[in-house]
Amino acid sequence: MPIYRYPSRSLTALAISVALYSSIASSMAAAAEDTSSIEVIQVSGKAINDKGMSPKNSTVDGPFGDGIALKDIARSVTPITSEMIEQLNIIDLSDIQKVSPNSYSASGFGASSLPTIRGQLGELYQDGVRRQAGNNGFGVPMSFNAVEQIDVVKGAPPVLLGTSQRNGGFVNIHSKVAPTDDQFAHLTLSGGSWDHYRAQIDVGTDIVPNESGIRLSAEHIDNGSYYDYSGFKSDSIFVAFRLLPDDVSTWDINVEYYDVEFTDNAGINRPTQALIDNGLYVTGQGVQPNGSTIAGANAIVSPTGLVEIDRSQVLTDPDNINNAQTFLLHSTYVRELSDKATFKNITYYQHLEREEIAQNSFVEIIDGADTAQNRVELAYKWSDAQSTITAVDIRYNKVLGYSQFTTEADLPIDLTGPIENRRIPLTAAQQGRLVELRPGVFVSPGAQYDTNADGSGDFSLSDTTDSTSWQTGLAIQHNSQWTDKFSTSVGYRADFYNVDARDAIAPQGQVAASDSISEMLESGQVSLSYRLSDDITTYASASYNESTSNSMDGGTTLGANNQISSQNFATENTLTEVGIKYSPTDSAWYVDAAVFDQKRSLRNRDGSNTGIRTKGFEAQAFYDADPFWLSAGYSYLDARYDDSASSQDTVQVADTFDNSRPDIIQGTGIGAPNFASFAPSDRRVQGLPEQTFTINGGMSITEKWKAGFSGLYTKSYPLDYLATVYIRDQYTLNINTRYDFTEQTSLRLDVNNVTNQKNWRPVFEGGYFGSTLVFPELPVNATLTLQHSF
Repeated sequence: MPIYRYPSRSLTALAISVALYSSIASSMAAAAEDTSSIEVIQVSGKAINDKGMSPKNSTVDGPFGDGIALKDIARSVTPITSEMIEQLNIIDLSDIQKVSPNSYSASGFGASSLPTIRGQLGELYQDGVRRQAGNNGFGVPMSFNAVEQIDVVKGAPPVLLGTSQRNGGFVNIHSKVAPTDDQFAHLTLSGGSWDHYRAQIDVGTDIVPNESGIRLSAEHIDNGSYYDYSGFKSDSIFVAFRLLPDDVSTWDINVEYYDVEFTDNAGINRPTQALIDNGLYVTGQGVQPNGSTIAGANAIVSPTGLVEIDRSQVLTDPDNINNAQTFLLHSTYVRELSDKATFKNITYYQHLEREEIAQNSFVEIIDGADTAQNRVELAYKWSDAQSTITAVDIRYNKVLGYSQFTTEADLPIDLTGPIENRRIPLTAAQQGRLVELRPGVFVSPGAQYDTNADGSGDFSLSDTTDSTSWQTGLAIQHNSQWTDKFSTSVGYRADFYNVDARDAIAPQGQVAASDSISEMLESGQVSLSYRLSDDITTYASASYNESTSNSMDGGTTLGANNQISSQNFATENTLTEVGIKYSPTDSAWYVDAAVFDQKRSLRNRDGSNTGIRTKGFEAQAFYDADPFWLSAGYSYLDARYDDSASSQDTVQVADTFDNSRPDIIQGTGIGAPNFASFAPSDRRVQGLPEQTFTINGGMSITEKWKAGFSGLYTKSYPLDYLATVYIRDQYTLNINTRYDFTEQTSLRLDVNNVTNQKNWRPVFEGGYFGSTLVFPELPVNATLTLQHSF
């Protein structure tokens, strides 16, 4: 039965609407006045920053408008330039923590697919459009072959970008563009510890000078691994085309094909304090209540010993299958219609396929996920002090996917035993609660059925779906410069959703269940900026955002009642942020700081939403001038459940063990996994450090020889909900050096974790596996990179 629900308008959204109306009315009045007497003064000079190791002179395109200077954005933003990406060796999304405060992340089962910002998963955008990025942090790792710049923005996406799924913050990737007045060719070859190899060729040329150009970037990665039964192989081909039809328009088109094979790395199970502090692992295979030694729910381990485990001995399997292929297309057309109006059209399409079949009974297969989006923006300048951006968005998402995670059980497995300990063959009873997708591969159906008429469902549900959604968004943002010091920006957006979902693989003899729903979601924002001086700007921002909770790749599942839950469209998020930015024109320094208060929802594994409230402080500073550069960042994060319930794979790690060997561990004998739920509370969110500190630097020793370093410190934090196990204070120090043999050829050496710290981090965002798994970070390792330009 279709459902239509108009959510009640919040006071925040109402206030924003009134402010927006007032601003536009003022703008139209101002547009009618004579502004011909305004004097324009041009100032030119040589910039002090010329190495790109500071975001100070970066402009940000997309989220707040185009060509916005960093100091003029009333939000906490860290643009990461291409020079910073290279110098800081940023090779996956988790590496943004090297430079952006409050970006500490879990390992993402060894393959980061989404950023973590202010303690929650954030969104991944490319060229201003939200990408498919997998299932809540365990998705497809991102290729960096197409990346030119990365903008890290804290807090929910602004109204121009539309409703999202995750609201801690977002990353907007700027793709490489083709040259129209240049020719170049860059070759990069690297090799490192554990047989890590990478090759990239990046070639660009103008086709018709000052009119068109093309760029090709191809990358191959073939990495072995420090971890057992692990590896990473990928191929990416990226092509960009730029056309300048005339002197008032630009059209950029790019496509990328990415094929990746990677490992689902669950780290080490049984994370006791002895494991964290001393690397000691409790041995003994779990026994289910029915006497089976196959890993299963509520199994109990009788400890047999306490041994030092090799940190490379992780929960992987040589027979696991895990790969993905994706194709992306982006098109951005910009035209100046007049000296007052600018038209912009953005088109995006992505197709994704993925297959993981793991020996521990986990299955996630995406037979096809297609997303297409088109956004039209019109920016109009009413006067020198008033401007408006309006946007219309249409987004289509179609997902066919199969999932099964109901029989996973990690804690009963003894990693020091034979590989068979890790494997979970399904019993006939378990198979009876699933559907056979192909010979030997069982998945959950996408709906619940009562086949024996006993009044209860007979199947185990996960994320299986065959769903289609249409999202239509209308947005408006108005910017006002009231005086030479005071400015405001207000915005409002409404997104209309129409969603259909059906069971992708109904059990034999059953009619596939289906449902549809229509919803309207709202968002709004207000920001105030006040320039204390030419160098110092203060700001205050507030936003309200209603977002969605979705399954794999943005799909929508049916609940146990075979209906789409309205809860999927009921996650309310708020942000209040106050900050200051110091950007002197006659100095190499850039500094900013912000305090914030965010309330947001976190999607649980069962599809429900848990409220999280975070308060904190973050600051970053950059200095970039010959002969050295320096950057530092600090963050304080108080993340707590907002009088909200939570869940965890197991209450505590001690539940895994009986108390037969108290000299090894005092077990509770409850058995695990026991799929724990916790009552509403304001407890601290597990798996997040309260304080982090980063520092990076480099200098030119000679004209040809450079050296640099980067360091990360995290304060001790609880790994599990009850805080029975802590990850202690820890740090990582990386060093690098580069020598330029000629203007065309250079050689660089990176040594990571140079002090060989035995560091740990959570496996998954949200703390669900905090009492079950922990990820051992890499020991000291090195990479040698050769770069040559033709």
